[in-house]
Amino acid sequence: MKKVLLFTALAAALTAGFAQANEKLVVAATPVPHAEILELIKPTLAKEGVDLQIKVFTDYVQPNVQVAEKRLDANYFQTLPYLENFNKGKGTNLITVVGVHVEPFGGYSKKIKKIEDLKDGAIVAIPNEGSNSGRALLLLQKAGVITLKDPTNALATPKDIASNPKNLKFKELESALLPRVLDQVDLDLINTNYALEAGLNPAKDALIIEDAKSPYVNFLVARPDNKDSDAIQKLAKALTSPEVKAFIEKKYNGAVVPAF
Repeated sequence: MKKVLLFTALAAALTAGFAQANEKLVVAATPVPHAEILELIKPTLAKEGVDLQIKVFTDYVQPNVQVAEKRLDANYFQTLPYLENFNKGKGTNLITVVGVHVEPFGGYSKKIKKIEDLKDGAIVAIPNEGSNSGRALLLLQKAGVITLKDPTNALATPKDIASNPKNLKFKELESALLPRVLDQVDLDLINTNYALEAGLNPAKDALIIEDAKSPYVNFLVARPDNKDSDAIQKLAKALTSPEVKAFIEKKYNGAVVPAF
């Protein structure tokens, strides 16, 4: 009987150890740079008992919806202003875990060489999501193209413009679609992850761009019930490791900047 009990205890311990060594963590990410950074740290996490599975999305809505619904464990793609606006609009309670990097937001054009060349009535494409729309308009304000009623409004839309001397016409689109209209508009305000996917180099190609002091840090995001779990904390540590910092600095050449 003692041998049977001992065998049972050993089997249970081995089973528990195996489960722990293969703890699955499913994380949503947009392709560039988020999924690329996650791919980099998969081997590190595997050695620490975390089976990181990356689910790639090309939109900014489903990654949050699926984490909130517990279909995914976490996501890595968004800034705090976007998350706060999403939580407010959708009634969710997602929270940040750790800040990883900044993607300086930029304005691109195939029709003009510098921002001062924007003509009267020019067509400007911007994101249609609250915080990204505000981010684009704040950048245009910084460039002296427009002024906002509230110069600090991170959720500004074209309706919040106080002064538009060049009578710019704004075309509001889903962020993922912005690179596709670059040939059709005079100025295109594009999130850096989508700019990189489209083969643009923000550091070289952007006519206007946020500097390294941008407050729009990209965060690892989870739920209150799993934020402090062992697997999430191991992921957070790996995302802010010297290995990731060196990778970002070497691969993205200033288009993506470490935030730690």
